[in-house]
Formats: sequence, structure tokens, C-alpha cells
Amino acid sequence: MAARYRMVRALSERLSEPLEIEDYVVQSMADVSPTKWHLAHTSWFFETFVLEKGLPGYRGNPHYAFLFNSYYNTVGPMHCRPKRGFISRPTVKETYLYRAQTDDRMMQFFETVTDRQWQEFEPIIELGLHHEQQHQELLLMDIKHVFAQNPIYPVYRQRREREETRTSPLHWIDFPEGVYTMGNDGTEFCFDNEKPRHRVFLEPFQLASRLITNGEYLAFMEDGGYERPELWLSLGWLHLNEQNWNAPLYWEKPDGDWHAFTLSGLRRINPAEPVCHISYFEADAFARWAQVRLPTEAEWEAASATAPLIGNFVEHELYHPAPSTKIPSHQLTQMFGDLWEWTSSSYAPYPNYDPPTGALGEYNGKFMCNQYVLRGGCCATSQMHIRRTYRNFFAPDKRWPFSGIRLAKGMS
Repeated sequence: MAARYRMVRALSERLSEPLEIEDYVVQSMADVSPTKWHLAHTSWFFETFVLEKGLPGYRGNPHYAFLFNSYYNTVGPMHCRPKRGFISRPTVKETYLYRAQTDDRMMQFFETVTDRQWQEFEPIIELGLHHEQQHQELLLMDIKHVFAQNPIYPVYRQRREREETRTSPLHWIDFPEGVYTMGNDGTEFCFDNEKPRHRVFLEPFQLASRLITNGEYLAFMEDGGYERPELWLSLGWLHLNEQNWNAPLYWEKPDGDWHAFTLSGLRRINPAEPVCHISYFEADAFARWAQVRLPTEAEWEAASATAPLIGNFVEHELYHPAPSTKIPSHQLTQMFGDLWEWTSSSYAPYPNYDPPTGALGEYNGKFMCNQYVLRGGCCATSQMHIRRTYRNFFAPDKRWPFSGIRLAKGMS
């Protein structure tokens, strides 16, 4: 566990290496947190839930407890989320010192913990490591949004342009009706919202073999996709008009052709790449235009049993979805990695869901309202973090996650 702890913590700092000091403190919208805050908050988690309870004599900094608590009301008051970018102190240097001190104390804890303590704290440390991996993904999402506000198009990391301009044909994969079991049985780490395991009945359905591409989404746009209210949910149409949506997030036309801002700077749209940074409303409208629909999360999880748990994850250091170049006729591709895939399922508890007690019970359960489930992970997700049962969730208007579209339809 100590080795895993060091590995996960080191990745957070490695992902921050391309940044300049000025980059660490910017908050470009209320949903985005400064990089400095992510680095400090993940340290606060271990300090609050492990060290203050498990290391004799340890006392955390009360000012840090206020600044770097996220939403744990049971723990105490917290700083206003939309104003995290206003906080210049502690400095970036002091934040790294805070991380180093936390890591030193955690190593001390690993060396001195008793068997009885370990039974109590092992699951909390495991949760803390997965929590930090979530924030590694958020760190990349957030710094991309920060950089996208800059007209000089900063580059996070250089990468070569992809030569693939064609993608594999889209096939429909059949799945029979029947009773399927979904959810996690608890034999591996999982978040509380993935349990309990339960049965669902599914009508026969088909799932698209790959993600929808930029080229296919451009066809939707060119057919008036953002101008046809009959394709949109009412709330989505309201957001479209209020926010002046006419393309996916980060798309623009600097010279008459569509480009997208990426973590490698502004790039011309590659029609073979999966369309990225799509809200639920846009995904749903595209599906209506294509005369099909989005999958339910039960359909997605049932189908994922046939797909290998491999893909384009953060470890590949692309930080961008890649084209599907294989041409299988009866095989799902891109189910894991590349992009989180919107489902049509509202984020709600499974039957007989039982959230943990205490502060950690606030981790997932209290957000089960007004959000939709996404599945599969993305190019900013760690491969060590993803599972078939993993349930991500965002409000339907959010576009800054690495999110995309996979289609589904029923079978007559």
C-alpha cells in the first residue's frame, strides 16, 4: 500500500510538471479548481481522514482545513468553491511543502500502524488513492479549460498530429433480452454508488461498435443540428440559446475551418477522432438526429462484459481521444478510455443502496439528483482506477469533461 501511495502521489506531481507557477492559481469558471487546490485538497484528505485519527499527536493546519475541504460538511466549514482562484496563499511552493510533509507523515503511519488500526484505515487509504486519481483527471480537465481562455493557445504537452484520418466502420452489436446482473460485488475496490449488485431485465438492444467521430458530428451540425428545436430536450434548448452553443466546447473557426483546442494547442479537426467535450443535451440531440438513442447504463454495463478492459488512458500520455482504426464486425471498441460515454440514465441509487456513515458518506450519495451517468473512463483516467461498474456523473449541461457519444437502439 505504501508503494501504491507513493506511485499515485507522484503522478499528481508529474501531471503538474509542464505548468508554470502562474498556471497553478487560475480558476476559469466555478466548476474548475486551480491546480494548486487539487494538489492541496488531496493531501488534506489523507491528513483529515488518516493522520489526524491514526497518527498519535498529529494536528493539521486549521487554515488549510478550511481552504482545502471540498464538500464535507460533517468535517467543518469550507471556503467558497467559486472563489478558490482568489487565494494566492499558501503559495505553490508552500503547497508542495504541504504535500511532502503529508507524505512523510503517511510513511511514518505505514511504518507504525498496528494490525487493529490497519483494519480501520486500509479501506480509507484505498479510497483516498482513488480519490486522488479522480483529481488527477480533474486537474487535466481544469487546466485545459484554463488554457482555452487564452488567445495565444498555450501548450500543455506537445504531441504529433495524428496521421489517421479514417476510422473503422460503425457496426451494430446485438445483445439479447434477458436478466443481467449489474453493480459491484465488493470483492475489489469500488465506490459505494456501485453497490449493491442487483438484477435488471433488459429488452433486446444493439450498441454501436465505436464512438461517434468528429466527421459524423460535423454532418449533424451541417444539417442544422444546433438550429432545430425538435431535436433538443427543452432544458437543453434553453442552455443552447443562453450559452450560444453552435459546436462542441473548444471548437472554433480561426481561418474558416473548424479547429479544436487541445492540451497540445489548437489543432485542425481530425474527422476520424471521436467528438469530445459534448454535453448530455448535445449527445441526446445527436442521437435523435440519427434516429436512435443513447444507451442506458444497464445496457452499457451488460455490453461491457464482452469488451477487454483496455484503452487510451492517462498512462498513454495522449490526453486526447484517438481514432478507432480496427475493423471488427462483431466487436465493441473504445469502451474503455478515450472518452466518458453519456448514458440516458439519471444518477440514482441502486436498489437497497446503503451509503457509508459519517463524513465519507457524503462522497457520492448526496449528489444523486439532477445528474446523468457516464461510463468507461477517458484519456485522462488512470487505467488502475477504472472498472466495468464505475459510475461517473455530471449535470447534463457540463461540457468540460472528456465526454463523448456511443449510440444504442432497440431490436424489433
